Amino acid sequence: MDDNAILSLQKDISGYVGKMFRESFGKGPQSVYTSVGYTFITIYLRNFLTPSERVLLEQDQIMTIMQMRDKLMDTLIPELRAFIEITTSKKIQEVYYDWNLHNKSGMVTCISSEPFTPKEVLVEEYIGKEKVDNEVIQISKQAQKIPEEIYSCEINERTLVIIRNGILVRIEKELIRLGHGDLLKRVKRNLEKGYLHNNSQLEATLNKQIIEMFVDWDFDLDKSVILFVLNPTDPKKHSYRQVDIE
Repeated sequence: MDDNAILSLQKDISGYVGKMFRESFGKGPQSVYTSVGYTFITIYLRNFLTPSERVLLEQDQIMTIMQMRDKLMDTLIPELRAFIEITTSKKIQEVYYDWNLHNKSGMVTCISSEPFTPKEVLVEEYIGKEKVDNEVIQISKQAQKIPEEIYSCEINERTLVIIRNGILVRIEKELIRLGHGDLLKRVKRNLEKGYLHNNSQLEATLNKQIIEMFVDWDFDLDKSVILFVLNPTDPKKHSYRQVDIE
């Protein structure tokens, strides 16, 4: 897939996601940024909050909003997965998502079984990689346990993805078995994002501003994806495809 094909794919996905969310939520995101790199597709949504959600947020009903969105995403993820698979002829194995409601933003991360681009488009040896991995390992240790495996890379100057495998402890696995996975995910998300927000070393290590951070888990795979949206050193050089929806 050449650069023009990648840009076209990013534009198609952004347009499709904007329309899909608008039809399902009644109001779509103002902007959608899609990045494609190797087996990763990340979709960053900005200015996405419906009027009813705004009222609930003002009443501090965050859990209610999250539960409503989870129900809708159960329907939207298969649609998004099917669209990407038809468009690219690649199988999507995993889909992760998270919201920053106070920032009116969200992120969807898709991982394919086959690469969309050559692996060389990723920056696996980015500045500060070892320290970033170590900081995330320590945060994981505080929240649950040291991951059995960690991998991180920059998809582009704006997007840093961190994969952790083997992070669930026995009591968490038992809670999941008993049907409390949704509650566990909300608790873990609040805990880990709190640690990440309060970690001043990450920005200093990357030498970039962390604009936003998102985290999600696949409990069946015992796997987690953390995604940082960064402020690049040169804002003119990036691989996002932005689509303004409204």
